[in-house]
Amino acid sequence: MPTIFLSPSTQEWNAYVTEGNNEEKMMNRLADAMEPYLRSSGIAYVRNDPMRNVSGAIADSNAGYFDAHVALHSNAAPEQYAGMLRGIDIYFSPASIQSERLANIIANNLKAIYPLPAQSVARPTSRLGEVTQTRAVAVLCELGYHDNIEDATWLENNLDAIARNIVMSLTDYFGIPFVEAQEPQAGVVSTQGTNLNLRSYPSLYGTIIGQIPDGTQLVIDGKTGNWYVTRYQGKTGYVSAEFVKLY
Repeated sequence: MPTIFLSPSTQEWNAYVTEGNNEEKMMNRLADAMEPYLRSSGIAYVRNDPMRNVSGAIADSNAGYFDAHVALHSNAAPEQYAGMLRGIDIYFSPASIQSERLANIIANNLKAIYPLPAQSVARPTSRLGEVTQTRAVAVLCELGYHDNIEDATWLENNLDAIARNIVMSLTDYFGIPFVEAQEPQAGVVSTQGTNLNLRSYPSLYGTIIGQIPDGTQLVIDGKTGNWYVTRYQGKTGYVSAEFVKLY
């Protein structure tokens, strides 16, 4: 199962045109909103340290092994165009087919909820370090212009919808089911003495990535069909709901 490095902006000096908000605050609120969807869908995550800058985020990402690096930002127009521009830009590395693929999935899915669908686009970049200097497949999401009142208001009023949409894009990219956010539940393996297979996909054809002894207590993060999303010995995967009792 995939693990991502989630990197919301640390630019607290980038004030929104709406009162009381800034880029760091809003992008961290967005990351907070993504977490339940990530967890329920079986995507593990590590977040950047808000006390470190972009170089620190890149270094921390490269120090681990991640399947994707997702940077969350909002944009601001050059001074002469302040407040005049709108749009979503999802930046990718032109040197990475997978980076471009992920960026296109995110940009295309956001069209469904952004008021100007034609202006949600994937763009190549050779200058953004979080895209070009990370070892993991990386994208940087500029989710509207925070100096534009319409975009800033859209962001503030749609954080959960944006979070859900981005996580759905990640599940598309990784080829796993999207699972609606839910509160974790406690469960116990009930197999009458045999081990329960932990699989990489919710199917009897999914690769077995672990075996869980009968009687083991589990945290159930989500459910898709007749399969639960759970974690065991550092691995996240799917187990048949038939052999888990919730309590």
